Amino acid sequence: MITYKNCSEVDKSLIYEAFKIGFSDYIIKMEIPEDIFFKRFFGVEGNNLETSFIALDEDKAVGVILGAIKTYEGIKTIRCGTLAVHPDYRGKGISKNLHDLHKAAASKAGCRQLFLEVIVGNDRAINFYKKNGYEKIYDLSYYSLTDLNKLSFKENQDIIIKEITFEELDKAFENLKDTHINWQNDLDYLKKSEGQLSFGAYKNNILIGAVSLNKSSKISFIWISPEFRNKGIGTNLILTGVSHLKLEKLSISFPNNASLQGYVNHKGFTRDNISQYEMYYTL
Repeated sequence: MITYKNCSEVDKSLIYEAFKIGFSDYIIKMEIPEDIFFKRFFGVEGNNLETSFIALDEDKAVGVILGAIKTYEGIKTIRCGTLAVHPDYRGKGISKNLHDLHKAAASKAGCRQLFLEVIVGNDRAINFYKKNGYEKIYDLSYYSLTDLNKLSFKENQDIIIKEITFEELDKAFENLKDTHINWQNDLDYLKKSEGQLSFGAYKNNILIGAVSLNKSSKISFIWISPEFRNKGIGTNLILTGVSHLKLEKLSISFPNNASLQGYVNHKGFTRDNISQYEMYYTL
């Protein structure tokens, strides 16, 4: 008999076991040590034990759903941080029961929407979410650049580039308040990320551009004021981050952004094989 418990009620090792076996045959290898799993999924990703649930067959962990709640783009939202079921236990309604608990937790917390990302090609999962009321809203694309020689610094004596705080970076985010920024690139996420550095471009002491990168080579945020675009400022900001962090490659992800896609294509980034859908369910 399958029983369901809140993750705050069980030994944490069971949560990890459910995750590990549930993703053992996933499209992407998810071989994460237990300490890194908890540091990532219950740290920067924002999941909480109290909003996460586990399925048990006696003492055996056979399924788990993780939940993170925050105000996202002005709406109180619960994000499904992962939903995983043991391969031998699929097709028995466990995913549905876990999701029902997830949805109930969202309603209890006063959330107005449910949200998740799913890898394109994972048709079983996509069909499950559609059946449960989710709609695909955004396409999340990933790009990489391995030859940093394709980026060249452009001298501009009128522009000063310097490291900035998260408070200053927030001013740059304000310029994109009507632009959708995915969960793993928003300011709340960046504040929790290790090795995150941000740089601002200033003209006459006015912020006209900003970038945020981390030691994992990921460009998490880039913005240039429209009147200063196509002048090399964005590339100068990126190269400043590359120099400070001593990076040898770059990656970037973003949803449905034509100007940013044009920029990365122009700079020689290549599109990765993996992409995701962002799916929403309105309560």
